[in-house]
Formats: sequence, structure tokens, C-alpha cells
Amino acid sequence: MKTLSKVALAGAILATASFAGPMAYAEDPTVVKAVGTWGSLTNYQKHEGPFWNEKVAAATDGLIVGDIKPQTELGLKGFEIMRLLKLGVYDYAYGLPGYVAAENPIFEGGDLSSVTQDIETQRKVADAYFPVLEKAVAEFYNAKLLQLYPFPSQMLWCKGEVKDISDLKGKKIRVYATTLGDFVEGVGGTSVTVPFAEVIPALEKGVVDCGITGTMSAYKAKWYQVADHAYTMRVGWGLAFGAMNMNKWEALGPEKQAKLKAELDKLTDAMWEETAKEDAIALDCLSGKKCDIGEKANMTLVTPSDADLQTRDKIANDVILARWAERCGDDCATTWNNSVGKIIGMSATKE
Repeated sequence: MKTLSKVALAGAILATASFAGPMAYAEDPTVVKAVGTWGSLTNYQKHEGPFWNEKVAAATDGLIVGDIKPQTELGLKGFEIMRLLKLGVYDYAYGLPGYVAAENPIFEGGDLSSVTQDIETQRKVADAYFPVLEKAVAEFYNAKLLQLYPFPSQMLWCKGEVKDISDLKGKKIRVYATTLGDFVEGVGGTSVTVPFAEVIPALEKGVVDCGITGTMSAYKAKWYQVADHAYTMRVGWGLAFGAMNMNKWEALGPEKQAKLKAELDKLTDAMWEETAKEDAIALDCLSGKKCDIGEKANMTLVTPSDADLQTRDKIANDVILARWAERCGDDCATTWNNSVGKIIGMSATKE
């Protein structure tokens, strides 16, 4: 599965040629078989898919040819992707650290729930924590970390009225990561793990009262068909990663490594820039204020009060950071405090 057939390779090259115009290709290009995130969302549609299926060949003068499909098309749920990357089933993989945190909580440290409220700070957090994740990805998955980028900010989408943070008490709330569960339990709710594709029926049947996902994800997946209130406190960023199987990375050699990394750095910057714009676009569409990308919804947007934000700060310190420090251990917490902690002015300390 590490290589494509000659027919598939020819197809990939022809597809790139039609996108980029006539160009010369290497006689023996390196083919990278990749798995992306969700095919219905912007990060795959505008960035992951076009980069690997079209742009990388043109940008590397035909030295590297990509072949990517989204996890949704491949029937994957996300939790298994890094194990498949380690096995070499895929050469390059995109995923969320929250999906692999069960194997080691160190992966949570770049996107702990509710600790950052703006994307500029989150970029600084991601950059500061990159070396920690790079080492962990190499150790646990025999992979080279090459990208960290966010999905739009994660908020709460509820069926039923929510006026402030206290209204979350007693609610069953869909989460996809342990740190989000810590937030939910910190506000007095019950965390429930539900796959992204199953959230709408879970809301319809009352399995959950609210779900956590990104702003554009909620819009594109049409959660507004069931959820009627959006509590717009940022409880995470859906920080994602891109990593290459280490054997594949080393086989590239210095020239191809340098070319690929330079192009991936550009791609990462573009993904951050896109995400910075998407919150406002999605929230306008969800509230029905205006929408240039599709149908208008009619959700009620609830802005957290100053008192809500003070409550969030207490939960972040006393529950989220304390529990994570306990899970990750003293050395892990110290590393976080000396990197991310200095940026946001918080400390991960055990209860």
C-alpha cells in the first residue's frame, strides 16, 4: 500500500498537470499515500486535498506526487489513523491529538480545553508545544511531525435554551477528547463520546443535549437542523496535525525533505489564515445574519458574560489543568508550564 500502480501514478500526474499546466516530472517520483480529515470540511476541501492531489507535484518539480483521500471516504473514525501511519498503511496522515491522547496524555497539551480564547494566542501555543509533540509523535508512532493547524474554534451547540454557563449543569454533552470531558464535568455536565457523524441523531433522540465541535463544522454538518442554541465560549480549537511515517520521511533524502517541508510550511500558514476567518463566517450563517456560502440557519447565539468567563478561568485552573497534570505526570506538566504556561499565564498543577 506504500506505492501506487503505474496506472494510478499516471492518473495522479495527469491530474496535477491539468491543474498546474505543462511541466516536467521526475522519472521516478516519490508517491505519498495520505489520509486526510473530513471530506465535507474546509481544511480538506481547500487545503489537504488540493495540496496532495495536485499542488505538491508542481511545487516539487515532479519529485513528489501525492494521493490523498479523506477519512470519511475511507470509512475511518480518526482514532485508528496514527496506528495505520505507524504500520506504513499510509505515508502521511492528518488527525487530532485528542484522538491519540488515550495512548499518552502528552498529546493533549497543545489544545487543553478553554485555556486560549483567541487564534493569535493559540498559534503561539502550537508553536511553543511543537517540539514536545514532535518528540512524542516520533517515539509513539515512528512518525515525523510536520504540521500543527487548527479547525475553527470549538463551541457548544445545544437543543434547548442556554442562557449562561450555569445552564450547562446537568446536561449530557458530546465530546471527542478527554480534556473537553474535563470542561463538561467542571461545569456540572456529563460528557458523552459520540462520533461526529452520529451527533444529529443523538441530539434528536436525547442521547445528548449539546455537542462540542467547531463553528464551521457545525454549520457544514447542519447541526442547526436540531440544535437551536449556540453557547459561543471557546472550549478548544480542534488543533490538528500532519505527520509522515518516519521510514518514508528518511527515504526521501535531504533534497526532497527540504522541498516538502517548505511547501508544508506554506500550507500550514494558509490553514491558520483560513481558520481565522471561518468563525465569523460560520456564526453569521448559523445565526441567519447573512450567509454567502449556503443556506441561513436560525440559531440563537449566546455570548458568555464576564461572570461566565471568570467561571471558565476557575474551571480551567482547578479542573482541566489539574486533571491533565495528574494524567501526564510531573515532568510533562513542568515542560508545559515552561512553554505553553508562560504564554497564557497559567500553570498545570496537580490537585
